[in-house]
Amino acid sequence: MSDLARNLRWSWHAGTRDLFRSVDPERWAAAGCDPVRLLGGVAPERLAELAGDRDFLDRLDAVAGDLDAYLTGDRWYQAQTDRLPAAVAYFSPEFGITAALPQYSGGLGILAGDHLKAASDLGVPLIGVGLLYRHGYFRQSLSRDGWQQEHYPVLDPHELPLDQLEQPDGTPVQVTLALPGDRCLRARIWLARVGRIPLLLLDSDVEENDPGERGVTDRLYGGGSEHRLLQEMLLGIGGVRAVRAYCELTGHAAPEVFHTNEGHAGFLGLERIAELRAEGLDFDTALEAVRAGTVFTTHTPVPAGIDRFDRELVARHFGPHAELPDMEVDRILRLGRESYPGGEPGLFNMAVMGLRLAQRANGVSLLHGHVSREMFAGLWPGFDPEEVPITSVTNGVHAPTWVAPEVFRLGARQIGAQRTEEALSVGDSDRWDSVADIADQDIWELRRSLRELLVLEVRERLRASWRQRGAGTAELGWIDGVLDPDVLTIGFARRVPSYKRLTLMLRDRERLTDLLLHPERPVQIVVAGKAHPADDGGKRLIQELVRFADDPRVRHRIVFLPDYGMAMAQKLYPGCDIWLNNPLRPLEACGTSGMKAALNGCLNLSVLDGWWDEWFQPDFGWAVPTADGVGTDPDRRDAIEAAALYDLLEQRITPCFYDRGRDGLPDRWIEMVRRTLGLLGPKVLAGRMVREYVERLYAPAAHAHRAMDPDAARSLAEWKARVRAAWHGVTVDHVETSVTGATAELGSTLGLRVRVGLGGLKPEDVEVQAVSGRVDGEDRIADATAVPLKPVGAPDPEGRWVYEGPLALDRTGPFGYTVRILPGHRLLASGAEMGLVAVPSEDVVEAAGLLMR
Repeated sequence: MSDLARNLRWSWHAGTRDLFRSVDPERWAAAGCDPVRLLGGVAPERLAELAGDRDFLDRLDAVAGDLDAYLTGDRWYQAQTDRLPAAVAYFSPEFGITAALPQYSGGLGILAGDHLKAASDLGVPLIGVGLLYRHGYFRQSLSRDGWQQEHYPVLDPHELPLDQLEQPDGTPVQVTLALPGDRCLRARIWLARVGRIPLLLLDSDVEENDPGERGVTDRLYGGGSEHRLLQEMLLGIGGVRAVRAYCELTGHAAPEVFHTNEGHAGFLGLERIAELRAEGLDFDTALEAVRAGTVFTTHTPVPAGIDRFDRELVARHFGPHAELPDMEVDRILRLGRESYPGGEPGLFNMAVMGLRLAQRANGVSLLHGHVSREMFAGLWPGFDPEEVPITSVTNGVHAPTWVAPEVFRLGARQIGAQRTEEALSVGDSDRWDSVADIADQDIWELRRSLRELLVLEVRERLRASWRQRGAGTAELGWIDGVLDPDVLTIGFARRVPSYKRLTLMLRDRERLTDLLLHPERPVQIVVAGKAHPADDGGKRLIQELVRFADDPRVRHRIVFLPDYGMAMAQKLYPGCDIWLNNPLRPLEACGTSGMKAALNGCLNLSVLDGWWDEWFQPDFGWAVPTADGVGTDPDRRDAIEAAALYDLLEQRITPCFYDRGRDGLPDRWIEMVRRTLGLLGPKVLAGRMVREYVERLYAPAAHAHRAMDPDAARSLAEWKARVRAAWHGVTVDHVETSVTGATAELGSTLGLRVRVGLGGLKPEDVEVQAVSGRVDGEDRIADATAVPLKPVGAPDPEGRWVYEGPLALDRTGPFGYTVRILPGHRLLASGAEMGLVAVPSEDVVEAAGLLMR
């Protein structure tokens, strides 16, 4: 049972949790459904009794056998024919695996936890790397007047589902970082087993450290700049060292791909460069080798959300008297320099470093990919944002973690437990199609039972919250009437930065009150969320909402629940009918809470941002219209969008929920639930997301890593240096076509002839392209297609080359083209990689800009 408790698969495997619950149901609930705490407190007599219970032992054998088969059997990854990475190292500052291991603050950590779980289900050989925070993030309560209070309980690793990584002789494995002033930062390594995935968590609270260094891993996102810098150095540099130690001790395959989840772990690239420097490679060669096998994911849609440090602070922590002593500090600083218009040269930007150290990068939804390309376009001067080499992989959620047991049981009745489990973990539209066969009555009874469970949960949590706020039992009788299992229930729960607009629903309080208290079609709202401890603005938003919810007129219809976390979320998502999300578009990178709600048959009501912008259909829910045009001031924008939200609730959503058909069921609502489950369900899975990472990013990165041996990396680095030095002499001098006049017919083909100067480079060093496409109102080419042209003959006496090629006029409407020159090398991931491009001068553009109107 100890082995079962120490593998976190129990957090998403119902059979294992049921086994532990049967040991002692009351103690299981008191332990927060944490098997480690349960086993630590169960009476020896009870264990002896279970040891003689044949039925229990049979169940124990079955669950243990199931775990063994899960850990050792082939899964999706092992069935692929492509040469996939032997291992992938996945670095993140936070991981939300289970409430029993509170090492997360919000969406980034929950996403990272879901990524690990889905990788485990698919058999992807991932190694997770993070930090172990002794106080986690923080626990939240409210004062009597509704102000957020923070509490930092101390976590003892020995009471968590963790094992210390040890040498064969039993001594703890440590990693060490050098600090200025001949100091050291030491950290031990704790191992969490997330199904098949090892998660390594570094902990600086060791006796050998001075008090300041012991506190480096005290809190998630706490402390000042130097504290954060040390955390991120430990995560990135110490994390690579921890991975090396783990692989050496266990025989785990060494990672071929390193995945940096947000910029916090970006220093991992520096450590890998230092490793190759120690093998005799120069900096530029090592940089190319490291870039080839690195993937960087950005989750931040605004520059203000990126970690940036003072250059002098960074410089002090690297070099001869600190960490990475053999690496030139200036080369490190250049990696994070904001060397683009509008950048601040005195700051070191972690996301910029992450992009420069990774050959492949992505945002976390289609819209966020577009926003990221715009935001970081300065790193690739001369290229339109759509050509910036940042793709997107839309986030997903780990369904076995977030789907309520009641929903799972309904699916199991329909297609069997095994097929339901596979549909949730791997994803298969055929299995999800079976939702269409579930009877309307079964869907409606499921939704009501989930709502009823939420009502009971809310009352219990609300009563506990009011007691923390100082209320006596005699004051709290009203809580027994809070919420109604037959009333349309809206959920809103997330972090509370200003852009998520927690209080948009309060914009017109009388109108909201009318909605809450409508005599025939009332709504009820459950709200939760934490503000960052340093964000007084966020705390004021919480207080504003709490004070409204405290009003005796409406407090039975709207509640704020403090201490939002995984345990609460797992009850909240299934029990709501509507999941509300109203951020300022496009500031929500993805926003996965609505995905978790959807997997339980909850409909989404959201601004078209993040994932909802990508997958919204009227079948699945409602889109809140946005007023994000240029010139709309923030106050007016909030007023317009709040009014649109009220209109949707009054005119479309509540009638759909309350209008009944001849059988007494809300037929339109049930059909929307059915379509949400059957059509949206397979898309929002973390299994789909991880498969995309494997196929689109990990596999290409592994191929690039293998191709980039020291000789290839050295050759590429030397070639890049030569190209950069010569690029000022690369020019497009003349463009002519095989037709004359300003128009041409659809379907015809032009012959292009271009004369270029290569500045001492050779044709094999470049690619000359004809770029064509539809022309917008400002005569810019949109939806461009690039076609390579070929050199003809030898250079002329002036050293100019002639390139030729066809150009098909294959689109109706305004059509145009131009010519450009890019660096060309087989080991580049894209033509934009170096940020170099040569285009015609203005007089040549006139000749090249043939338009078909």
